[in-house]
Amino acid sequence: MDKVRYVGIDVSQHWLDVECALARGNVSTARFDNNAAGHRALCAWITKRGTAARVVLEATGVYSFDIALALHRATRIAVMVANPRAIKDFRGALLQRACTDASAATVLRQFAQRMEFVAWTPPRPAVLELRAVARRLEALTAMQTQEKNRLHAASVSADASPLLRGDIEAHLDQLRQRIASLQQQARALVAGDPQLQQAYQHLCTIKGVGALSAAALLAELATLPAGLSARQWVAYAGLDPRPVQSGTSVQGPPHISKMGNVRWRRALFMPALVALRHNEPVQRFGAELRAKGKAELVIIVAVMRKLLHAIYGMLRTGTDFDPAKFRACVPGTGLDA
Repeated sequence: MDKVRYVGIDVSQHWLDVECALARGNVSTARFDNNAAGHRALCAWITKRGTAARVVLEATGVYSFDIALALHRATRIAVMVANPRAIKDFRGALLQRACTDASAATVLRQFAQRMEFVAWTPPRPAVLELRAVARRLEALTAMQTQEKNRLHAASVSADASPLLRGDIEAHLDQLRQRIASLQQQARALVAGDPQLQQAYQHLCTIKGVGALSAAALLAELATLPAGLSARQWVAYAGLDPRPVQSGTSVQGPPHISKMGNVRWRRALFMPALVALRHNEPVQRFGAELRAKGKAELVIIVAVMRKLLHAIYGMLRTGTDFDPAKFRACVPGTGLDA
């Protein structure tokens, strides 16, 4: 019986491409859905016959966190979330030219076999709890907005039933109470964890980032693997540029990829909008882009990217927002949302 299986997993939005090598050299491949059921099936597949497994996946994209957590919690499985730069260098050393989901899984499996294995440490329970509370807050806030819109429509309609308006108002009262309760829980979670509290205070020094925005950002940022660069943070947020080009005849303006954590973009949008109105260095940056003829939404996206770069530096160095350093951040101009 094989003692250890070495497994590489290429993670995409909808599925997991897996390559597994047994100790005696046999290699097998499989594909699983990237959801809870697929994660359970994967864990059972790589530990069949009671075999232990060392699994390597790449820390790219928002879709790798849940599978990493599922693997970490499974028995007889050790998981490593590798830095994308290390995987890129390793692929270059292998002289591999192909770039497909299957070939990526092969590289990750070989990385697990040949390189030093560093087990992934999941975020602290307080971080995971804050993430769950913040995401629930986002869902309830969106529901509250929908109900407010329905109440407005019912209020201006001559045929709207008073019973309907009363029901919507009652639901809005319930939502307000639940939102207030969850906000209190989020504050308690942050206050009870010194690392979260310190990061939260730094975020709140950015003019335009309020208490709710800071909690929403912190809930997502705190779950990121260590060692990522600022550019990789931007990619996680889906704010990286995506060129539009085909041959010589099609060459449209670049757009943001949106291939990342939509919650980051939502949490950054309002702070960027407020900062453009009330934060002096951000106002100057926005004015420069307007002078170049950039559309307003393009300017907001550029500010979101630069704010994310600023937050990266603040949290890495444990410092407050420095307006003088805002212009030194990597620019995010030239993008259409």
